Amino acid sequence: TLFSPACYSSLPGLRFPGNESRYPTKEEVISYLKEYAKHFNLNIRTGEKVTVVRKVGDLFEIETLKSVYYSKTVISATGAFANPNLPAIEGSEYFKGNIIHSSQYKNVDEYKNQRVVVVGGGNSAIQIAYELAKVANVTIASRKPLSFTPQRLLGKDIHFWLKLTGVDTLFYGRKFASKVSIMDTGIYKEAIVKKTPDSRRMFTKYTEGGVVWSKGNEEQVNTVIYATGYIYNMHYLIPLKNTIDKYNSPRQDKGLSSTIDGLYYVGLSGQRSFSSATIRGVGSDAKYVVKKIGYYLKYFESK
Repeated sequence: TLFSPACYSSLPGLRFPGNESRYPTKEEVISYLKEYAKHFNLNIRTGEKVTVVRKVGDLFEIETLKSVYYSKTVISATGAFANPNLPAIEGSEYFKGNIIHSSQYKNVDEYKNQRVVVVGGGNSAIQIAYELAKVANVTIASRKPLSFTPQRLLGKDIHFWLKLTGVDTLFYGRKFASKVSIMDTGIYKEAIVKKTPDSRRMFTKYTEGGVVWSKGNEEQVNTVIYATGYIYNMHYLIPLKNTIDKYNSPRQDKGLSSTIDGLYYVGLSGQRSFSSATIRGVGSDAKYVVKKIGYYLKYFESK
């Protein structure tokens, strides 16, 4: 589920349907996005993965698996959730169990009665571990102790307070976006206390049949699920020299490229606020970027 309630989960121009206080499921979000595209008759081309973006004179040349497009401007909106991050851990190549990323996880059915380790310290990790603990023996493993943030304060969802206080858009609010904490109504912390699932420090290496924990004890494991986030999916921008730094992050400020005129971004973590990489905050950033594009195109036309 989303960790923002429906009333804070709308894109511009179309309200998220149903009870405003509930936390929408993935099926509801998919349905809403399909309806959004239909409602505005958006020109979305599916099956056209962008392979490379280059500059040809004053224009961008955008090459996809099917076509080539030319444009005065480009908005890179592939965001931060399309390229799974799989940590390199000693011995993983010898492990005979299953290793998957959270993006591949669907439901509990294939994990019944298994020994499962979920790696991560955020909401995806705890949601998967909590669900699996009903049918399997599950541990959530993380580098640091799990941190919980109350989902509701004084009867209001935390997103209400973030917006009301302005923390959402303050500079240090953007820094806060990179900190891993679990939004919790109380059920996840209670489950950890009851050890359903249990929580441990990250294992140190794999063996053929399982993992070795930080205290040196080896344990047989059937499946390891990495809920370890994503890295930016910006490979197609590499031909635009100096756009990506050594950490695979775009060089930009508030969604405007710092190195290439006419190149913009939407959906980056901490781009302009705590919520920039979420459905709740991306609309405000898109409005800001489109306004800047308007200024740029006027300049472009005047040259």
